[in-house]
Amino acid sequence: MADVHDKVTRSRNMSAIRASDTRPELIIRKALWQAGLRYRLHVKALPGRPDLVFPRYRAVVMVNGCFWHHHDCYLFKWPASREAFWREKITKNELNDARVLAVLREVGWRVAYVWECALKGRNKLPLPEVTETLGGWIRSDQDTLEIRGIKKA
Repeated sequence: MADVHDKVTRSRNMSAIRASDTRPELIIRKALWQAGLRYRLHVKALPGRPDLVFPRYRAVVMVNGCFWHHHDCYLFKWPASREAFWREKITKNELNDARVLAVLREVGWRVAYVWECALKGRNKLPLPEVTETLGGWIRSDQDTLEIRGIKKA
């Protein structure tokens, strides 16, 4: 299937996609701040520049987009055009995510993932539930946490 945009329009659209300060990330940041949890943003000294870093708890939170990180949910769909390019790109993202997780854990950080589908769309979770779960995990000593949208049967 051919792209529905010309090269200039497609380039403008792709350049507008943010790597940080995304809407899901801002939702989580605001909710955790209101819950009294203080954090640092995108700490360059840590592998993968985690979205939120809680030094006091040795915990980091990654807010991942379902498309860019190949999440197995209804928000992810392989693009029909330039299939080889997208498979290679998204596979590299997955490998990088695994490497970053391994290095963070190796140096003593706990890691939580909040998936985009938990915060938007038809299967989203209530924000107070996400905040309570994430806040409880941050204050605990549990290694990892993954928050995803509700699986519908």
